[in-house]
Amino acid sequence: MLTAIHPKLPMRNKAVTRDFYLNSLEFEEFGSADFEGYLMVQKDNIQIHFFEFKEIDPKENDGQVYIRTDNIEQWYQLVLDKKINRPKGVHLENKPWGQKEFSILDPDNNLLTFGEPIF
Repeated sequence: MLTAIHPKLPMRNKAVTRDFYLNSLEFEEFGSADFEGYLMVQKDNIQIHFFEFKEIDPKENDGQVYIRTDNIEQWYQLVLDKKINRPKGVHLENKPWGQKEFSILDPDNNLLTFGEPIF
């Protein structure tokens, strides 16, 4: 039985990544150990892990995570209020596959898409 998944995404600078996820997206750091070159953050029932990759070119980074939520409008408002980077032209919208979605980019150009089922 599979019970959870914790994606691992690249980061160039741990301090910058930590600041973005903790202060902009209001995640918390997971665990009490501070591992060199590694970061774990959590919010509600999800965790995202990061590994140091100083040489990554953000323009060539294809890291992506799809996050399901039950409060998409609140998340979208947080993104707007904090002026978090979104891909050009991306807004909250209903998709043909039955999800209401929007996406943001973190400091290393990892794409985070938030989605909620349309009932």
